[in-house]
Amino acid sequence: MDLKNNLLLTLYTIIIGVMTGLIIWCFIHAMNFGIHFLWDYLPALINFKYYTIAVCLIGGLLIGLWKNKYGDSPEDLNQVIKKVKKDHRYSYSNIFPSIVSSLLPLIFGASVGPEAGLTGIIAGLYTWIGDKLRIFNEELEELAHIGITATLGTIFVSPIFGFVEPIENEDGKLPKTSKNIFYFVAILSSFGIFIFLNHLTHNHGGLHSIGAAALSDLNYPAIILLIILGILLSYVYFISHKLSKTIFKGLEGNFIVKGLIGGLILGIMGTLLPLTMFSGEQQIYLLLGTGAQLGAVVLILTSLIKILLTNVCIETGLKGGHFFPLIFSGAAMGCALSILLNIDPVISMAVVTTSFMASILKKPIAVVLLLMIIFPMNLIPIMLVSAVIACLFKTPKFFEMI
Repeated sequence: MDLKNNLLLTLYTIIIGVMTGLIIWCFIHAMNFGIHFLWDYLPALINFKYYTIAVCLIGGLLIGLWKNKYGDSPEDLNQVIKKVKKDHRYSYSNIFPSIVSSLLPLIFGASVGPEAGLTGIIAGLYTWIGDKLRIFNEELEELAHIGITATLGTIFVSPIFGFVEPIENEDGKLPKTSKNIFYFVAILSSFGIFIFLNHLTHNHGGLHSIGAAALSDLNYPAIILLIILGILLSYVYFISHKLSKTIFKGLEGNFIVKGLIGGLILGIMGTLLPLTMFSGEQQIYLLLGTGAQLGAVVLILTSLIKILLTNVCIETGLKGGHFFPLIFSGAAMGCALSILLNIDPVISMAVVTTSFMASILKKPIAVVLLLMIIFPMNLIPIMLVSAVIACLFKTPKFFEMI
């Protein structure tokens, strides 16, 4: 490409990066408005013992009816990334129904995150733009992939994570590409407008630091134990993932029945253990303040059931991402173990969450880049060691995701 086309493509990348940030900001605000209405405003007016179960059942029914008419979306984040890598594009024919399909589970309290739906929406939008701007030909094959990196970098408030996660190999290596500049331009413009709009509206949501950790009295045997328990917790995820797929396989295509079952399970679990509902993004910051009062047993149950519930929600049509719920599950288990082992809760949460996530994703660099937004900088060396050790343990074939 000549200089003129390079400059023009950079300008287009900035514009669509800003569009990405705007779409994500609007999506998150629509989600938060719906959650506030259903779970704060209405309960103040309606005093009903089984409100959570009733709302989740209604949500499951609405999601089932919507999918019955418009199809099963959104797709899992890994599926979106695989399709974009293979085809250099992502279908945008169903983009508007996908927005509703992505919002409904989040508003009705499903234990899923917004990243899966948003990634598919943005990848489809970028593909549509690429189809309209044929003058760049080959270069625009990268647009859908650039859209994924911009979305992840913005929604997780970590531009570098957004760049690394989709391209890091399982051996921890990052491929080199001459188009890196366009990735960073899109990520930074998307992230910049998102942060600016949050500042303008005094919105302080999203991932942020959980607090400080003292390294003066590290308990190394306890840290080793925490890494092992984090890896074992990942096996709970793999087992529940495979079990959920097996149980609900017979209901494939029966969206209404699946939605009702998923809503009922979500409502019951949410009534018994409220912290198992929602993405977990905001609940993470409740753990340090309420963990001691809840106790180790409740925290362990919350962690395990949230992992199971995330898989059940996804398999019953209450679809979304798994990043935020799994981060919360790891943090809840870490908080429980800090009580049992009498160690710094921030250190315990960081080590367990890092080894747990790294064992699942097998991407140590991406995991640490993501979690360093939550945990203090002085824990990065310990988190890196935890992530690398967790990745050394190969996932048993029986547990592998299908």
